[in-house]
Amino acid sequence: MGQNLAGWLRLRATGKRGDKITLRFAETLQKTGELYVANLRDARVTDVYTMKGGGRETWEPTFVYHGFRYVEVSGYPGTPTMADFDARVVYDDMATTGEFTTSNATINQVYKNAYWGIRSNYKGMPVDCPQRNERQPWLGDRTTGAYGESFVFDNSRLYAKWLDDIAQAQKADGSIPDVAPAFWRYYGDNMTWPGTYLTIADMLYSQYGDTQPIAKHYDSMRRWLTYMRANYMTADHLVTKDKYGDWCVPPESATLIHSKDPARNTSGEVIATSTYYHLLALMQRFATVLGKPQDAQEYAALAVKIKDAFNQKFLNAQNQQYSNNTVTANLLPLAYGMTPDAQHGKVFQNIADKILVENQGHISTGVIGTQWLMRGLTEHGRPDIAYRLATNRDYPSWGYMAANGATTIWELWNGNTADPAMNSQNHVMLLGDLLIWYYENLAGIKAAPGAPGFQTVEMKPALIADLTSAQGSYRSVRGLIKSSWKKDAKHFTWNITVPGNTKAVVYIPAKKPADVQEGSRKLASAAGVKFLRMEGDRAVVEIGSGDYAFVSNL
Repeated sequence: MGQNLAGWLRLRATGKRGDKITLRFAETLQKTGELYVANLRDARVTDVYTMKGGGRETWEPTFVYHGFRYVEVSGYPGTPTMADFDARVVYDDMATTGEFTTSNATINQVYKNAYWGIRSNYKGMPVDCPQRNERQPWLGDRTTGAYGESFVFDNSRLYAKWLDDIAQAQKADGSIPDVAPAFWRYYGDNMTWPGTYLTIADMLYSQYGDTQPIAKHYDSMRRWLTYMRANYMTADHLVTKDKYGDWCVPPESATLIHSKDPARNTSGEVIATSTYYHLLALMQRFATVLGKPQDAQEYAALAVKIKDAFNQKFLNAQNQQYSNNTVTANLLPLAYGMTPDAQHGKVFQNIADKILVENQGHISTGVIGTQWLMRGLTEHGRPDIAYRLATNRDYPSWGYMAANGATTIWELWNGNTADPAMNSQNHVMLLGDLLIWYYENLAGIKAAPGAPGFQTVEMKPALIADLTSAQGSYRSVRGLIKSSWKKDAKHFTWNITVPGNTKAVVYIPAKKPADVQEGSRKLASAAGVKFLRMEGDRAVVEIGSGDYAFVSNL
C-alpha cells in the first residue's frame, strides 16, 4: 500500500462459484519478499472470500480490521492488477480539526506519520496498536498523547466515553487498571498509567472547556488517590509503587528491547512520587472548578508534604541534580513545580548537559519523560535543543524512524534493530508531547492559562534559527484559529485568524513597538490591536476576532 494503516482490503474479481480468494496482512516483509508475521503473535490476519460467481463481484469485510502495509493475495481468479484492490482506512468517525506544516521536511514527515498512527488506533477506544493480537486500550499510552491528538482530531467524545470505561473498570477498593476496559485485569497499582484518568479529564477541560467529565468522575478519581495513598505512600510521604518505570527508554544496545543500564533508568519512586504530586495539582484545579474549596485545601496541604519529602530524598544539594541525574528524573520535578526556585537554573542545566554532551544531542527519555520533554526545554529557554531532537534523523529519534521508511510511529526507538517480533510499527506512545509542541510552540496556537476552551489564545511561537516558517490551523470549540508565520534575516511576517467570541494575546518578535505594523498601519494605530507591553524581544498585543497581518523588523 505504500502506507501503514488500519482497515481492510476491498477487492474486485470475476470467477466461478466456490472460488476462494485469500488475503493475508502484514506491516513488513522478510528478505525473501514473503510477509513477516512474527510480530503479529497469534493474530490470524487472514480474510477468505468465497465467490458466488455470475459476474464481477466487489467485496470487503465488515467485522474485522487489520494493521498492515502489505497484503498477500492468493487464489485470485485470473491475473490481478492494482485496480482490483483498494485499501480502506477505518477509524472512528471524528473530524480532522488541525493542519500543520513547517519549513523542515523531517518535522513534516513525522507529523504525517503521527497522523496516520493516531487514526489507526482510534477504535471505539484508544488502542495501542492495530496489527497484532493485542489491540488494547493501555492508559499510559495516552496520558499526554490525548492532548496532542486533540489538535489533530476532535477526540472529545471518544475520550469522554473512555473515562466512563475507566470508571466502570474501577474496583470497589478504588484501584484502577492499566488497561481499560479491563480485558486483561491488569490492576498493577501504578501512579503513571491509571493517572491518565485525571489527565484526560483535564485535557477535556483545557482544550474543550468541558467540565462534565470532571464533575462526573471527581469522586472516583478522589477514591483512587485515597487508595494509592493508603497502600503505597510511606509515612514520610513518598510513593513507592511503580511497575513500568520510564517505559521504552532508548537502550544502550541497538539489539535490546529495554535498557538494562541503571544509569539510563529513572527510579520508580521518583516517577511515582512526582506523579502523585502532579495529580494533586490537577485535583486542586478540579475541586476549584466544582466549588469544593475544602478539598482543594486538603490537596494543597498534602502536596506541600510530598514536595518537601521528595526534595529532601532526591535533590542532591551539591550538584543540583535529582536522583541519578537522568533527564526524566530532573525534568519531572521541574515540569510539576516541585523544584525550589533557587535550583531551577542548575537543575535545568543538568538536563541540557545530559542531552547535548552525554547523549550527543539525542533523546534519552521513555514514555514518561517524553511527555514533558519538548515543552520543558522550550519553557526554560532552549527551544533549539527541542528542535534538534525533533529534526534528528539518526538513532534514537522520531526522524530516524522516518529515515528508515516508517510511515507511522514505531513502538521502539530501535524498532528496526531490536527483536522485530516485539516491535509494532504502528504505535503512538513515544510521541510524548511532540504534537503539543508542534502546535503550541512552533505554530503558536495555545489555550491561554486560565482560559479553558480557547476563550483566550496565547500565540507565542519559538524562534529557532534553522526554522524559517510554520503554519498551523486548529478548529477549536470556538471556531477556526490560524497562524502562519515566516521569517528571513530582516523581517517576520505573521498572518493570524482569531474566531468570534475569542481574543488572542500575541507575542510578536520585535525590538520595539515602532518596528511592528498590522496591514498598512503602525501598531499604535492598527484597528483591533491593543499594545500591552514589551517582553524581552517580543511586542505583546491583544487582538479580538478577525484576520490580521503583522510584519515586524528583526
